[in-house]
Order: sequence, then C-alpha cells, then structure tokens
Amino acid sequence: MSFKDVPPSHPRYQSLLMRHLIAEGGKKGIVADSGLIAHGRGEAFDYLLGEKTAPFAEKAIEAAAALILESKRPILSVNGNLAALCPDDIAEIQRVSPLGIEVNLFYRTPKRERAIFRHLKRHGVKSILGLKKSDTVRLSSMDHARRIVDKNGIAAADTVIIPLEDGDRAEALVRDGKKTVVIDLNPLSRSAVSGTVTVVDNIVRVMPLLIRKIKETAALTPSQRQEILAAYDNRAVLKEAEAAVRRHS
Repeated sequence: MSFKDVPPSHPRYQSLLMRHLIAEGGKKGIVADSGLIAHGRGEAFDYLLGEKTAPFAEKAIEAAAALILESKRPILSVNGNLAALCPDDIAEIQRVSPLGIEVNLFYRTPKRERAIFRHLKRHGVKSILGLKKSDTVRLSSMDHARRIVDKNGIAAADTVIIPLEDGDRAEALVRDGKKTVVIDLNPLSRSAVSGTVTVVDNIVRVMPLLIRKIKETAALTPSQRQEILAAYDNRAVLKEAEAAVRRHS
C-alpha cells in the first residue's frame, strides 16, 4: 500500500501526508536522514497538542505577523523539512510580505543545497539566498556548520523566522542581537524558550495562518502593530503551551 491509496477521509490522513512528504523529500535529497527523526519527535508533540492550532498559537501568529511587518530586514530560514512540507507556502509568504528567503542547512552539501533550490523554484519561490559561496559569512558565536549564513540574508537580518530550528543556533541568533520567530511543537525546547515570538504549533498549520494574518496586519498602522507586539507575552504563551501538553500527557 502506498500513500496514494490512502483516502482523504482516513482519520490520520494529514499526519500520513506529512510523513509521505518528508519521506519523498528524503528520496529527492531534500531532507536529511536526521530530518525524519526530527519530524517523528515533532509528531509526538503535535499529538499531545491535539493536532490543532490552539488560542495561544493564534496569539503568537498575530505577534509574528506584526513583527515581520515592523522589521527592516526579516528573513525566513529554510531547511530541508520546511522545504519538503511547505514549498507553496514559502512562495506565497514571499509574495505577500517583506520576508527574504535563505536556505540554511545543518547537514550542508552542495548537492543537497541544489536539490532544495530546484524544489523551491519549481514551487514559485523567486529570489533565494544562501547558495552563493562568495556571499557566505560566519556567526561568531557558533563553531559548527550552522554558523555559515548569507551576508545579505541572516547575517544582515534584524528578525529571523526559524521554523524547525536547532536550539544552539536559535540562541546564537539572539546573542547576535536578532529578534526571532520560532515555530516549534516543543514548548520546552531551547529554540522555543529563546524566541522573541514562539509559535507552538505544526508548521503546516502555521504557514497558511501566518500568511493570512500578514495580509490582515498589513492593513493596520505601524502604531497598531506596535501595540500588538507590546501586549504580547512570549513566556505566558509558552506556559499555556506547556500546560496543554501536560493535560494530554
């Protein structure tokens, strides 16, 4: 039995679809082997969250939209899992917002970078940073491959959107003075705790909601967007998310 034989009425259809996309991404060289493990870990937390977007996540998505629109140089960091799961959403969020797009990988090889570049281009993503070796610089606060960033992308950004991110780089970006929007299903992770705004929800649900909220928030004045950010409490959101996980444990 293959995924194409699974009817949309299947109660686990969305979960099986994500597994299929991740597995296919692995076959295409987009997703690293460790990406499959990371997806499984996230799936467990999603189950504990009820596999739906909670009110605390909606608050964070609203704040994330306001922060993106109020930033001078916001960048979306794209890894293999994000590229496999949400390529159309990446193209759409690039179209409706000031977000730049940078491919940034932990398991970095030229072959894998090219595979992700071609995949994103096929789905309509236009300008993609992180591929020109002549434009790479290194974050001073890290000592492994993820410190390599694009000088015109993450290095120059004031706000970085980091879905499905490893904790040490999330913390390093904050140490470098950048604001971060973390999208993570684990409210206890270092990435989640270090974020300026943390959305505790599944990336496949977050991206369409974030796109919609950006469109809505773009109609507000800068002062109204600043009011949203001033009222937002990331620690409170994380506490609500942790409580939700514990209730379902």
